[in-house]
This record gives sequence, C-alpha cells and structure tokens, in this order.
Amino acid sequence: MEKIGFGIIGAGLWGESHARIYSSHPLSQLVAVCDLNQERAHHIAQKYGASQYYTDYQEMLQNPDIKAVSIVTPDFAHREPFIAACQAGKDILIEKPLATTHQDLLQMKNVYQQTGVRVMVDFHTRFNPPIAIAQENILEGNLGQLISFYYRLNDVISVPLNMLSWAAQSSILWFLGSHAIDTLRFLGGSEVKRVYSVSRSEVLVSKGLPVPDIYQSILEFENGAIATIENNWIVPNTNPHWNDIKLNILGTKGMINMDLTGNQAIERYLEDKSDHPDILIMPTIHGKPMGFAHESIRDFIEKLANGEKFVADFQDGYQVSKVVLSLLASADERMPKEVKYE
Repeated sequence: MEKIGFGIIGAGLWGESHARIYSSHPLSQLVAVCDLNQERAHHIAQKYGASQYYTDYQEMLQNPDIKAVSIVTPDFAHREPFIAACQAGKDILIEKPLATTHQDLLQMKNVYQQTGVRVMVDFHTRFNPPIAIAQENILEGNLGQLISFYYRLNDVISVPLNMLSWAAQSSILWFLGSHAIDTLRFLGGSEVKRVYSVSRSEVLVSKGLPVPDIYQSILEFENGAIATIENNWIVPNTNPHWNDIKLNILGTKGMINMDLTGNQAIERYLEDKSDHPDILIMPTIHGKPMGFAHESIRDFIEKLANGEKFVADFQDGYQVSKVVLSLLASADERMPKEVKYE
C-alpha cells in the first residue's frame, strides 16, 4: 500500500507528537511541517525526516504530495487552517476543541459539508484502555441503565503558567473539559441536553493570568444520566503526575471506579522528587512512542488508509464545543443552560 503524505500545521509540543507518529508509521510519510516559528518548523522537519518546512500553511497546502494534515494550533486558532485545508481537499486530523466560538463552528461546518473531506477530531481519551473497557461493559449491559458519572480531570498549575503560552486565550474547559465531555458522550452513548456550571478565579489571577482556576459542572443527558465534572488547572506541581484524574460510573446493576492519575501501578522515589511515571498516555517504550495519545494518531492513519469510519469525527467535535460554550455561558450567568446544537 502506498504511503500517505502528511503535513503538520503547528509544531509545538503536541505537534511534535504527530510528527513522531507520521515519521515512524509504515502507512505514512511526513512530508512537511509548518509553524509560525521558522526555526521550530525547520527543527521538527529535520528531526523527523520531512523534506520541507513552511511558515505559511496556505503555501504548504498547495503541495500535491500532502494528502492529509494535522492541525495542532492553539485551542482558539483552528478555524482558518481548517477551512484552508478543507478547500485544498486535504483530509484532516484536528486537535480538540474543534472551535471555541459559535461563529467559528458554523463556518467550519459549512465548509466541511461543502468539500466532503474526511475529518477526525483527536479525542484520544477514547483510546485509553480503562475508558474503552468501561464502554464495552456499558454496551454489554453489565452496569444496567446509567444513573450518574463523576469525572475529575485536572492539571497541575505549571500547565497554564509555563507550558501554554496562550493559556489566557483559552480555558480549562476548552483544554481539558472538551476531553471530559467527549468521554462521557462516548461512555453514555447520549448527548448533553442541559448544563449548569460555576467557576472561581483566585489563584491564577493573583499570578497575572486572567482566567478561572476551576469549573464545577452538572450535565444532564438525554438518556437521563447525570454527570458531575470538575476541571481545574491549579493542582500543585508536587502532584505525582501532571494530571489528576478520577472517574466513577454508576448504573442500576453495577459501578466502575477509576483512578487514572498516572495509573499508580508504578511509583518512583528519587532524591529530589517522587512521582508516577507515565505508562498510559504517551510513554516511550524501546524507543517507540506508545500510549493512547499516540494510538489515536496511528488510528487516524490506518482508518484513512483503509477508508474506515473514524472513532471521533467532525460531528463529535461540533457537539462537544457546543456543550462547552453552554457551560461557559452558564458559569458567566450562574444559570442553567439548554444546549442548542444548531
């Protein structure tokens, strides 16, 4: 089978993960890397064997050797490269969230439907083995009718303060809440119909970053299930892992509990720190990028090559963004909100 030529728009930390997979998968070839930082684009292209690098994605999209692209720009900067890639006839793997405004979502949806390209949204939590196993149990009826979820998905404070230069232009609801909402949609097989959220701004504001620290949200699903979600990015950096993840699923016949904070199967104690090395998300094993965050990119390549349906498509991204926008509006007004998907 002929290799698929890939381009990457956005060569930051996560863009490099895409480059690693495209350069090593037998069905793909990394053709080009694009980033506003020319030095960064050149570095990643050279490191992973891409023949070309660009600072203008419009120019890169004219390359006939590129059949598909990854869009790995910041949360708020997806619309323009997405529309350009659709119009260039390139299939797309786009990082979550799909978009962060109603206007962007509408424009992207119209162009997507007009061009007919294939789109996958990188909700890689769907590839997390415990999540996938829980979904199998739900589908098999082992838990009975779903009653409730409790999902805590948080980040350490270094993420907004040090890792994300654009944190002030996003929100923990976009950065992690998108994953939480999609995971619950995936598990429950149902859409969110009503939300209520409250937020608090204290710690990050005091450090000069004008964004809320935390959102506590209640979601009502069409199938009757109720979810409580906590998303914050002020967990102390001394937490054993960069994420803080707990999930409870309750049904009429059973319950599933998960503590996915570093999957505490391994603990490491050194002279200057103690932690839980990553074994689930994106570890490197025998020099090979592994873990569910990498598996989703591999799955995009394979389903693109085989013409199979994506695990998370454009509509999944669209639905999730609409829920997040409803949560943000609810938190602003301190009022429940119906989710409107039009």
